[in-house]
Amino acid sequence: MKLICTTVFMLMLATLAKAQPNYDVSLISKGLLPYASAVVRSEDVNTEVKDDDNTVYHIKKAITVMNKNGDDIARIVLWYNKTNVVRNFKGTTYNEFGKPIGKFTEKDLVDQSATASYSLFDDSRVKHFIPSIGAYPYTIEYEYELRSKQSLNFSDWTPNDSPGLAVEKSTFTFTCAPSFNIRYKEINMPGKVSIATTKEGLKTYTWQLNDIKAFKYEPYSPNEEDYLSSVKIAPQNFKYEGITGSFNNWKELGQWTYDKLLVNRRELPSPTVQVIKDLTAGITDPKLKAKKIYEYMQGKTRYISVQVGIGGYRPFLASDVDRNSYGDCKALVNYTQALLNVVGIESWYCVVEAGNPKVSLMKDFASMSQGNHIILCLPFKNDTTFLECTSQKIPFGFLSDFTDDRTVLACTPEGGRLMRTARYSPQVNLQTRRADFVIDNNGELNGSITTVFKGTQYDNREDMLDEPRSEQLKMFPKLYPAVNNLDIESFGFKQEKNILPVITEEVKLNARDFATTDNGKLYFSLNPLNRSGRSPREVRNRNTALYINSGYTDEDEITYKLPAGYKAEFGPLHVAIDKPFGKFTANMEISGDKLTFKRRLQLIDGTYSKELYSQLVEFYQQVVEADNYNVSLVKN
Repeated sequence: MKLICTTVFMLMLATLAKAQPNYDVSLISKGLLPYASAVVRSEDVNTEVKDDDNTVYHIKKAITVMNKNGDDIARIVLWYNKTNVVRNFKGTTYNEFGKPIGKFTEKDLVDQSATASYSLFDDSRVKHFIPSIGAYPYTIEYEYELRSKQSLNFSDWTPNDSPGLAVEKSTFTFTCAPSFNIRYKEINMPGKVSIATTKEGLKTYTWQLNDIKAFKYEPYSPNEEDYLSSVKIAPQNFKYEGITGSFNNWKELGQWTYDKLLVNRRELPSPTVQVIKDLTAGITDPKLKAKKIYEYMQGKTRYISVQVGIGGYRPFLASDVDRNSYGDCKALVNYTQALLNVVGIESWYCVVEAGNPKVSLMKDFASMSQGNHIILCLPFKNDTTFLECTSQKIPFGFLSDFTDDRTVLACTPEGGRLMRTARYSPQVNLQTRRADFVIDNNGELNGSITTVFKGTQYDNREDMLDEPRSEQLKMFPKLYPAVNNLDIESFGFKQEKNILPVITEEVKLNARDFATTDNGKLYFSLNPLNRSGRSPREVRNRNTALYINSGYTDEDEITYKLPAGYKAEFGPLHVAIDKPFGKFTANMEISGDKLTFKRRLQLIDGTYSKELYSQLVEFYQQVVEADNYNVSLVKN
C-alpha cells in the first residue's frame, strides 16, 4: 500500500512539473535575442464561434521583457464594451530564473474610456496594465476570455506585431460548426493552415509560428502588414446586433451595407428640403450645386463620435442630424447624401482606412474589419469627387493626406465597388517661396517673404488660420527658427478653398544682427527659411524596402541686396542631385550687390529597392549640408 501511495505521489509531482512551464530566461534561444526587447515564450489564441451571435476568444500568453523598451511591448491592453465582455482575467509574474514572484488580477488593470472627449455616444473602454517588476529581465503570464455578441468581425492574428518582439511559439485556432463557413487570408505566413475536426464535430483551423526573430524599426519602411505575418478571417454568414447577412466579396458586402445599414435613413424635414432648394436655385452646374450644399452642411453641423452597438456601423437618421446639428462620420455622410438627394445629385457612401500612412482595402479579401472611416463619393461623369464630411473647414473635394490615394469601398444601390481616392502628386503638393532681403553694414536684415502652399502642403498653414492674430504672430519664430532676432512688421494670409486649395502667406520682417560682422567680413546663413532638419539614420543590413508615403516639392528663391563693396570670400554654392526617389538643387550667384539663392527639393512617393536606402541617407546628408551653408563676404 505504501509503495502504491508513493508511486501515485511521484506521478502527481511529475504531472505538476510537466504542467508548470519553465520561463527561465537562459532557455531562450540565442538566435532570438538580437534586437529583442521582449520575447513571446508561448501564446495560444483560440477563437470559437458558439453560434451566430456568440463568439468566445480565449487568450493565454507569456512574454519575457528583456529591457525597459520591452515594457510597452508587453503592456496588456483589453478593449471592451457592452457587446464585448472581458472575463476570468488572471496573471502571474516571474523573475529571470522563471520563479513565480507575484500575481495580478483584473482589479490591477487601469480602466478608462477608449476614445476621445468628442465621443458623445460611446461605450468603448480599455483596460491596460504594465506590471512593475523593477528588475530586468522578467516574465508575465496571463490569460483571459472575451465574449463577443456577434459573428461579423473577428480579431486578426498578428503574432509579431511590434519592433523588438521575438516569438518562441504562437498558435492561433479558429473553431466553428461545420455549417459556419469562413474565408481566411494568410499574409506572409511561412506555413499553411491545418484544418481538422474535433471529437465534438467542430471544425478547427490552426496556424502556428515558431522561432520568429525580432525585427528592428527601419525608417521609411512600408506598412508593417506588407512584411509581417498575420491571418484575417471573415464569415460567409453572420449576425450583428440582430441583423443577419452574408458576403463573399466586396460587391456583396457593399450590397448588405446599403440594404441593411443605409436604406431608408435619408428622409429630411420639409423645411430643410425647401432650404436646399432655395439655396441652389439658379445654379445649373451639378458640381457647383454640390459645393453649395456641402458648405451648408459644414456650417450647420459638427463632428461627434458614435461607437455604441450597431451605431458603430449604422448612421443616425438624417432627420436626427438635421435636428441636432451633429453626427459622426457615418451620420454626416448620410446627412450630406440626403441633402444632395433633394436636388437629384447621386452620391455613394464609402468605407476607407483613414490616416497616415496610406492603407488600402485588400482587393482580394472582403471583411468588415477593414476601414475605420466614412467619406462621400460624387460620381460625376469624368470627374469623380470625394468629400470629407467631418471637417467644418476642409475645402470641397479636398481629402488632404488623411484619405488620399487608397482603395475604398463605395456602397451603391447595385452593391459594393472598389474605387481609388485622389492622389496628390509631388508636383501638386507644392510650396513655393520668394523672399527679397536687404542686409546693411551692421548685419541687420529687412525684407519680405511670399510663400504659396498648395496640395497637401496647404495643411502647413491651414490650422494657423483658425488662431487669433496675436497667437499667429507668436508662431512665426517657430516657423522661421533660423532667422535670429526675428521681428514681424506685418503679415497676412489669402486662402483659396478650391478642390486643390491654396494658401498664400505674406510677411514683412526685420532681424537685427542677422549677419555677423567681423574685421571687414560679413557672415550669414544662406538659407534661413526652409531647412531640412537632419538626415535619416543609417541602417545596416536593411530588411525592408524603401517606402516614401507622400511626395512633395519645395521651391525657394531668396534675393539678398548686400552692402556696397563686398564680394564672396569663397566660391558660390552649387549642388545638383538626381535620384529615383528625389531631386535636389541648390545654387548661389552674385552679381554686383545682388546675391541670389535658389533651392528646389522634390521627394517622389513610391516603393523602392532596399538597396537605395543608403542613397537616401546620403541624399539628405547633402541636403542638410547645403541648407546649412554660410556665406562669407569680404570688402573689395
